[in-house]
Amino acid sequence: MIGVTRLNGTRFVLNAELVRTVEANPDTIVTLITGERMVVREPPGEIVRKTIEYGRLLRRSVPIDIPDDLCGNPPGSGGGTGEPRERAG
Repeated sequence: MIGVTRLNGTRFVLNAELVRTVEANPDTIVTLITGERMVVREPPGEIVRKTIEYGRLLRRSVPIDIPDDLCGNPPGSGGGTGEPRERAG
């Protein structure tokens, strides 16, 4: 989720995962995958930056466990991380 501002100054939170396009025309128009369009004060570059930061935050928050055989590692070696997997007690 990213914080943005409507032209009237109202702040709201936008689901960054739904953003399809961002364009300046001359106001910034954010088009969602649903087809809904929103006009915001932030320039397109700021929307893109916030969206990328949000995606990076999500990827840091969720551990990725890649199967060993897909990484070319021996089974049980740690899911491509080079570290043995910790087992729940």
